[in-house]
Amino acid sequence: MTDSLLIQACVKRLEQADFEVLPSPFSVASVPFEFTKALRGKPERALDLVLLIDASTGRFGDTDSQRVRERISGDTEALTALCRVLTVRSASLTTAAEPIDAAARRALEDAIRVLLPLRMEDFGDEVEPEDGSVLKELREALPPNCDPQLVKDVLAASSQGSAAVTRALGRRLANVLAPEPPK
Repeated sequence: MTDSLLIQACVKRLEQADFEVLPSPFSVASVPFEFTKALRGKPERALDLVLLIDASTGRFGDTDSQRVRERISGDTEALTALCRVLTVRSASLTTAAEPIDAAARRALEDAIRVLLPLRMEDFGDEVEPEDGSVLKELREALPPNCDPQLVKDVLAASSQGSAAVTRALGRRLANVLAPEPPK
């Protein structure tokens, strides 16, 4: 059975965020579980497990999407006791499972945002970030005498994960603590 466009779009976006598709049925302790798709995070997100269930189509002769959703809702309620459940009800997609425009892309990403890496844009030294942005809040929370180059380096590395932030911090500390050459 071919996956719906919505499932294909979610899988594409999660693969871009460093998740990989697991074989189906997905097994836990030798017990097989059938989900539409199962994905696991790669290196930095290795403990992340994402299970996708397509509520628009069923199996075993299910053709009524409302009945499928009703059947799945019990499973979803049980899952909410164990994990976070995200629901993507719909998305405006092309036949290639791509959002049709920027607004559709934002809507899809908003539905799965908690699974995606945090991106904070650096506006540089000339432009001040707009009110309400995460970057503005972060800059306002820092002490006024905080090293601006350290902040810039760490923010630039933040989109690449914690290891990149650690390396950026180490490089900045090494530069600051390095002895000055004799004059």
